[in-house]
Amino acid sequence: MSRQKFIAQFVISLLKSRNVQFCEVAQHLNDAVKPASNETRIQDFFRETALDYRLLAQLLLTLLPATGKLRLCLDRTEWDFGRCQVNILLVTVGQGEFQLPLYWELLDNRSGNSSALDRIALLQVCVQVLGRHRIGLVVGDREFVGHTWLQWLKDNGLNFVMRLPKHHLLTHANGQRQAIAALGLAPGQVRRFSHCQVDGVWGQVWVKALADNEFVFLFGNVGLPYMDQLYAKRWTIEQCFQNLKGRGFNLEATHLRCRRKLRKLVALVSLAYALCLSVGTVADQKCKPIARKNHGYRATSLSRHGLNLLRQLTRPHTSPHEPLARKIMALLDWFIRYLAYSQTTKIVG
Repeated sequence: MSRQKFIAQFVISLLKSRNVQFCEVAQHLNDAVKPASNETRIQDFFRETALDYRLLAQLLLTLLPATGKLRLCLDRTEWDFGRCQVNILLVTVGQGEFQLPLYWELLDNRSGNSSALDRIALLQVCVQVLGRHRIGLVVGDREFVGHTWLQWLKDNGLNFVMRLPKHHLLTHANGQRQAIAALGLAPGQVRRFSHCQVDGVWGQVWVKALADNEFVFLFGNVGLPYMDQLYAKRWTIEQCFQNLKGRGFNLEATHLRCRRKLRKLVALVSLAYALCLSVGTVADQKCKPIARKNHGYRATSLSRHGLNLLRQLTRPHTSPHEPLARKIMALLDWFIRYLAYSQTTKIVG
C-alpha cells in the first residue's frame, strides 16, 4: 500500500469511525487484513513518514475558489492528556462560511499563549502559500496582541481586525492616554476612533460596552464603520475546532503525546473535515439542501451534512449510481488521484 493510498484510506476510515484512536480507525482501514495489522500499519506511518505541510496547504487550497479575497482566522486550542499538554496554534482560510484549516503548529510552552514570533512564523507560511494579494483580512481574538505582532501585520500590508483585552490603553493623536473603561459608555453604546495608537501601533479602534464592565475592544486598519461585522466572522474558526474535536472527529481522544505525530494527525483530520465541508456545501447548494428551522438557521452544519452523506455512501445498500452519490464519488476520486500525483512533489516522504 503506497503512502499516498494510505492517507486516502485513513481519511475515509476517519469518516466511517468519527474517532482518531488508532484501534477504531483500524477497524475500517483495509478489510483484506486483520485490524491488528491495520493498526501496525497506522503506527508505522505515524512513526516513519514525514509530511510536507506547505504542499498539504496547497492541496487544501484547491478546494477554495481560485479567485477572490480570502479571510484568515487565527486561534489556539488546547487540552490535557495525563501530563501531556497539547497546544495547537492554527490558521483557517476561506470565504464566507467555507473555512478550512490551512496551517498549524504544535507549541511547546506548557499550554501557554503563543508568542508574536510563533504567530508571525505561521502567517509567513500562509503568505507564501496564498500570496499577499489574496489575503483580504486577518482576524484574531484577545490573545493575539502586542506591538511586534500588530506592527508586523501593518508593515506587511495585511488588513486585520484583532480584539484586545480591556486593560490596553488608547493613545490619542494629542498624546493623551485613556483606558476604554474611562470612555463613560453605557452597555450597548459604541465609540469609534479613526486614528489612535494601541500597543505603540497606529490604527482604528471600535469599542462597545457590555454588561458587568466588559467591552468588545477591536483594533485594526480596515472597515471602521463595520469593524464589528468583520470581527464576527471569527466564529468560523470556532466551528472548525468544534468539528475537529467533539462534534466531528473527536481529536481530543487521541493518546498521542509526540508533537510531531500530533501535528500529522491534525493534518489527516483536517483533510477529512475539508472533504465533509466540501461535500456538504455542494449538496446544500445543488441537490440536497439542508432544512431550515423556524429561526432561519440550518438544522445541521455544512460539515455535518457532508459527513452524514459520506457515511451514508459506505452503507451496503446505498446505490453508487444516484446523482448525489456520483458527485461525491467524483470528489473522492479526485482527492485520491491528487494524492497519487503528489508522490512526485513529496507531500509524504
